[in-house]
Amino acid sequence: MSNGVKQILVVAGDDKVEALRMATGLTLLDDAVRVAVLGDLDETADDVQLQLESLEFADVPVERLGNGPESYKALAGMMIQSDTVFMV
Repeated sequence: MSNGVKQILVVAGDDKVEALRMATGLTLLDDAVRVAVLGDLDETADDVQLQLESLEFADVPVERLGNGPESYKALAGMMIQSDTVFMV
């Protein structure tokens, strides 16, 4: 992990909309932000669409993961590669 640009991972689990909002706000920093969504995400909701559009505009990758063992393995790998992890 470097002293320059930090790798920030936001894990959207229980409060997905709030996690997306946090990730959008973190784009104001000069650090690399990425989002991992655990489980379903209601993309028809207006507040979710707004945050996803903002994240897409900021080139923040949003990865959708299920709730199975392979998803948790992928999430563990993302966490290891990150300097900071927010679980919301």
